[in-house]
Amino acid sequence: MSVLLGAIADDFTGAADLAGTLVGAGMRTVQMIGVPAKEAAEIVADADAVVIALKSRTCSSGEAVDQSLDAQRWLQAAGCRQFFFKYCSTFDSTPEGNIGPVMEALLDALQVDFTIACPAFPRNKRLVFMGHLFVGGVPLNESGMQNHPLTPMTDANLVRVLDGQTRGAVGLVAHDAVGKGVAEITAAYQRLRGQGIGMAIVDAVDDGDLQAIGSASAELVLITGGSGVAIGLPENFRRQGLLKTTQADALPKVGGKAAVISGSCSRATREQVDVFGRDHPAFRIDPLSLAKDGRLVGQALEWAARHLADGPLLIYASAEPGAVKEAHDRLGVERASRLVEEALATIAKGLVGLGVGRLVIAGGETAGAVVKALGISGFLIGAEIDLGVPCTVSLGEKRLALALKSGNFGTADFFAKALRRLP
Repeated sequence: MSVLLGAIADDFTGAADLAGTLVGAGMRTVQMIGVPAKEAAEIVADADAVVIALKSRTCSSGEAVDQSLDAQRWLQAAGCRQFFFKYCSTFDSTPEGNIGPVMEALLDALQVDFTIACPAFPRNKRLVFMGHLFVGGVPLNESGMQNHPLTPMTDANLVRVLDGQTRGAVGLVAHDAVGKGVAEITAAYQRLRGQGIGMAIVDAVDDGDLQAIGSASAELVLITGGSGVAIGLPENFRRQGLLKTTQADALPKVGGKAAVISGSCSRATREQVDVFGRDHPAFRIDPLSLAKDGRLVGQALEWAARHLADGPLLIYASAEPGAVKEAHDRLGVERASRLVEEALATIAKGLVGLGVGRLVIAGGETAGAVVKALGISGFLIGAEIDLGVPCTVSLGEKRLALALKSGNFGTADFFAKALRRLP
């Protein structure tokens, strides 16, 4: 097995985002759903990078650590030279974790003493400066993420956030060092290590910063962050003669009927739902209705069967914050989320039974539930549709073309664009 980079992602859409970044830089990449079975090694035999997608962002910290260590052990057995822990560019977590505890566990398991944390993704307006995360030009805690139902982010100071999740001290590689380039970044790493600091937030405000951070991190066994910081990693392997230029994004043709499933309630996804729904049939799944009437899923599929022949359609649970709050107040956050995820996953399975071969799925938790319901073990990763969202085709005999989109990603016309680009 020729795997150079082994990545562990804490959700499904984030894994696809990272995989797309690596493919764009010339690495043949396979995304696996959960820790692969031993026999799955043959599937990734020709891959330069393997990204294992977990559903560990919102589970307990102990469970997230256990899942991540299982993935690390598999990747290590596969001969990976470097490891990457991928989380959201908005640092989605709770005061207890799960980012910090997983970082500490991976450091211990890999027997290394230092890593970095850089969620910056400048092309998607996620910047880290003086250790603070800015989203769309405003601090993280003013970006709408402070209202996230599962991982509300109320502090933009990532040094403070990560420090609260970990046992050891957290350092900072500030932009005055990053802006001076690779040598100064490397020196900053060494200074922090000399002070006994095992992890550091690293500033980045543009792609040049990310390229320099990637180069400076060539010798780090473990790197953590959003997909942005991975853009400089493939070149490290290329300089060592380990990575050959290749057409990394080729995918087999799938075809079939098309549908969009949206569970995200982010601002970007709500706009995408509105735009797509103007020109396409749309059916809304409401958690309060689900709780009252178990027939809603069947009604959605009956509706879909009537409309699929006419072109793509949309089934969505996306809603405004007021409606989300009402559902959470009446049902509880966990039950409301579970009802929606299970319903959309069952609908996705039903749509495939109706001949759908191309699916766009919005929302990390929704994507995780859908791919599990469909029994997908992994994906081949193709070209980028929109920033951070690649085309994918499922592994196995039954091929499906999918776009797995994080809630806040994509332009307003993303759904239609994705369906045009899927093979």
